[in-house]
Amino acid sequence: MCGAGYAARGQPSGGAGKKLNVLFIMSDEHNADVLGCYGNRPTLTPFMDSIQEKCLRFEKAYATGPYTQASFPGILTSTYYLEYGRQMMLPAGKTLISEAVKKEGVITAAFHSNPYLSEDFGWNRGWDIFYDSIDDDVPDLYPFIRGKQINKKVETWLSGNIRDDMDRSFFLWVHYMDVHEPYVAEEEFINVVDANLKLEKEEMFGLFREVILKRDISDKENVGLLKKLYSAKVLEVDSCMRELFHIFDLAGVLDKSVIFFASDHGDEFGEHGGLSHDGKMYTELVGVPLFIYDPGRSSGEVYTKPVSNINISPTIAHLFGSEKVKGFKGSSLLPIEEFRAPSCFGEAINKRGHREKKEDNPIYYCLRDNRKIIFDKGADSWELYDIEDDPGEKRNCFDGDKRAGGLKQELE
Repeated sequence: MCGAGYAARGQPSGGAGKKLNVLFIMSDEHNADVLGCYGNRPTLTPFMDSIQEKCLRFEKAYATGPYTQASFPGILTSTYYLEYGRQMMLPAGKTLISEAVKKEGVITAAFHSNPYLSEDFGWNRGWDIFYDSIDDDVPDLYPFIRGKQINKKVETWLSGNIRDDMDRSFFLWVHYMDVHEPYVAEEEFINVVDANLKLEKEEMFGLFREVILKRDISDKENVGLLKKLYSAKVLEVDSCMRELFHIFDLAGVLDKSVIFFASDHGDEFGEHGGLSHDGKMYTELVGVPLFIYDPGRSSGEVYTKPVSNINISPTIAHLFGSEKVKGFKGSSLLPIEEFRAPSCFGEAINKRGHREKKEDNPIYYCLRDNRKIIFDKGADSWELYDIEDDPGEKRNCFDGDKRAGGLKQELE
């Protein structure tokens, strides 16, 4: 059990009572199975693993889509991607978690470097501070602001916020892009993964250009190199998280903050014939890490039933005292003893490459217990997997499983 933590009690911070802050850390394109606490050895996430005694970790967390545009509506608006059609702009009818908690008097701030989540597409709604790096210069070989730079901006904002608004709770969203391709990694992290690996940054970017962009898995050595560079980037994000926790500690807010860690989707390294994150619904893409750090916990806890990232925003809203947010499809994960895990759903466009095309068709999945069904509308094809006996999703048992009909009906 949780001890006397904020999250254990499901205690909101709004109104009277102890001030509570929420920090939501996202790492883009971050597979679950690269974390030590999810079973990876040797560990690439020593800091994340070290804090698990104060965490509620979700063993089977799933995204609502396999790439940013399809997944983030689930994360920040608790809705599904195709509800309003295929839109780059965030529809006006969707409520961002920032809008919901701001109504409770909470200060809201966001720091990220993902162009799909920029002000240009409407993701700035409800934020008192919204930094998306769009106006900043970024290197050609790595087109994002690095996590360490994001942390510095957070530190500057945090020091001013504490000085100016001592009595108000805040909700802070920090989104790291370091794990995201093109996997241009720093030498200090590469050396931990493989001290014999010597690549110039131009060579790393060349692998991205010639292998990832072309979805070429024919050379296993190149795919292996990409996995090593990806692993080095995971180490870098772990280092960023360690630094961010230290910043919170020095500011005197770590023991007053519930901290979420999650990802929007994973990445493929040839498991189903491709690379990067196309419009597929397999676990390497929609299986994501999710844990909640609670400073009041006396021991860690692992929740083993499947949960969806559509429940993250309702959980944050709950902690701030906002129980019913218009349009939210999910429900609060806290208190965990009261959470009843429904089926997990996802929807996206079955695209290949970074952009959707008009001729691309929708693809859907539904996961209940240990059965996962996938429907590709363009191919009019169904797949069913027993994810306990076949975690790699290699044996389609749709035609021979008596539960296929029920899952098909639920998805339809």
